[in-house]
Amino acid sequence: MRRAIISDIHGNAVALEAVLADIATKDCDSIYCLGDVIGYGPQPRECLELCKDLQLNLMGNHEEAVLFEPIGFNPKARVAIEWTKEQLTLPSATREENRALWDLVGSMVDRHVEDDVLYVHASPREPIREYVFVSDVRNTEKMDEIFAALEQPLCFNGHTHTAGVFTEDYQFLPPGSIGNRYKVGDKRVIINVGSVGQPRDGDPRSSYVIFDGETVEFQRVKYDVEKTIQKFRENSTLPEYLALRLIEGR
Repeated sequence: MRRAIISDIHGNAVALEAVLADIATKDCDSIYCLGDVIGYGPQPRECLELCKDLQLNLMGNHEEAVLFEPIGFNPKARVAIEWTKEQLTLPSATREENRALWDLVGSMVDRHVEDDVLYVHASPREPIREYVFVSDVRNTEKMDEIFAALEQPLCFNGHTHTAGVFTEDYQFLPPGSIGNRYKVGDKRVIINVGSVGQPRDGDPRSSYVIFDGETVEFQRVKYDVEKTIQKFRENSTLPEYLALRLIEGR
């Protein structure tokens, strides 16, 4: 088994296409997506189309917000959610085309367990919304409660857009500090795969991981950020801030 795990595409089809092309060169037999295919970005329909045949699509908080309410979203994110809803119901598309996209979003589940591995968007305790930040390693009570909710030895998540490894003994291991590889062992760990479409670790390149059942390999892929920014500018409803942050990966 050699599995690519992606997350947090956020309507950035340019980045997603670059990542999928990179995965195609890595001899992977499956691709799992941990949610937030949509939200923020200018190409929600294209991203859903690209993800529809993946082996797993989990629900992120942006899919939940599109289906229900944008709970806890800031004003800019709310604007993007309302715009995304409109894009999934385009008058220029057929009813069947629109329905297929809504059905895909509605079919997403909040967690998946396979081979003693938990896959979620956010955290084992709250799979859709709870953030596990790097700074949380200093909040031992929060980390204890999160790991108490983890019944498996290994969990993959996204949501914060920052890749790395959280260990049960209150450490966060950035990919660069471990040679971009982590061998799964006796410690229970939560591994954040980073973001395809909106990295927030100061590196604008897309992030994802490859997992072979024993070792996690962190990957970075360069894509045409300016092309995505141009897509934002073609949709003036979306706040410019959401585009410009892609330049620095913030």
